[in-house]
Amino acid sequence: MAGSGKSRAVDPSTVAKTFDAHARSYDKLVGANPGYHEHLRLSAKRMGLTKGSGMRLLDLGCGTGASTAALLDAYPGAQVTAVDASAEMLGQARRKNWPPGVRFVHSRMEDLDRAGVQGPFDGILAAYLVRNLKDRDAGLARMLELLAPGAPLAVHEYSVRDSARSRMKWNLVCGMVIIPMGTLRTGSGDIYRYLRRSVVEFDGVSAFSDRMRRAGFEDIRVQTMDGWQTHVVHTFLGRRPGLAPDDPLLDPEVAEVETPPEGVPAV
Repeated sequence: MAGSGKSRAVDPSTVAKTFDAHARSYDKLVGANPGYHEHLRLSAKRMGLTKGSGMRLLDLGCGTGASTAALLDAYPGAQVTAVDASAEMLGQARRKNWPPGVRFVHSRMEDLDRAGVQGPFDGILAAYLVRNLKDRDAGLARMLELLAPGAPLAVHEYSVRDSARSRMKWNLVCGMVIIPMGTLRTGSGDIYRYLRRSVVEFDGVSAFSDRMRRAGFEDIRVQTMDGWQTHVVHTFLGRRPGLAPDDPLLDPEVAEVETPPEGVPAV
């Protein structure tokens, strides 16, 4: 994935193997990103589910478990199935302390059935995943199928294509911080150069919202983050049709979280 020029269609198996090589240093790298864990928790909370044990949640693209922890922080006692295509990233996740209701599964998005991942789920969090799918429409359609009627999907993802200011901010942060820091710590900048390109080429906010709508999701909402990630990282929210928005599955106190104000970049 090194080199310049336009990225080819993402091959999930190639991305997974690249993440395998960076798994041991991944937590340290994302830990240096201001707001990384806080923003995952915010996206989980924005799903607007009622709190309580017994809920079945699906964490797609769980990596080393940061998004899994975010779900458990927002919904203590939930049963979480956490899935990732990188065996080494999952290995790092499994080394951490988890409650009995957490299960880690090694699978690509396309192979969830064969991996034994079966719905219906009360909510799905997909963090930094959809951008890396070869067939994003098929991936969203599968997520819809896995949800219970009325259940929410939260896609936590970069999107800068609609804003020249956001693209400039993203390219500056990549060029000055992410790529040099990642290269220094891991000895290779390939995955970070890929990250930069893939974000620039990914759907804009409007296009991805339309993509979710075409996949069958309703009540589409988009909320951004604070700090330097404002209008760079977003929560894309939608739900499977079937229940009214005031159904007890949803918590009205957090279902309509306000978009945070822009903060001072802290990179």
